[in-house]
Amino acid sequence: MFIKIDFTSDMPIYEQIKNQIIEAVARGELQNGDSLPSIRDLASEIGVNMHTVAKAYNELKDMGLIAINKKYGAYIAVSKGYNKEFLNEIIEEVTPIVAKAICKGMNKNELIRLIETIFDSFGGREDE
Repeated sequence: MFIKIDFTSDMPIYEQIKNQIIEAVARGELQNGDSLPSIRDLASEIGVNMHTVAKAYNELKDMGLIAINKKYGAYIAVSKGYNKEFLNEIIEEVTPIVAKAICKGMNKNELIRLIETIFDSFGGREDE
């Protein structure tokens, strides 16, 4: 799989997994119907516990990006709100902003507020 974990990062590992899958969908590397590794296999491959991978997969499921089926496992199931163009637009807009913020010494809480503002500008859904 393509997941690379930075164990020195302040970003939680499950967030790293989730973000890398979102980026792979946006780049077209993963498409509707593509299978993801089982929770056990991915956890073993990247050296984390299964609960971490499960949390990432569950958040992706809640976002409408993947489906999880007992028979077939996890697979990409992009809902209408997460088409490739939409995800590319988000990545293109957000990446330079976040990079500049980090270079300017923005702390984690300030960065979270910035990301929330950007999220809202794209019409993101509130947690239910």
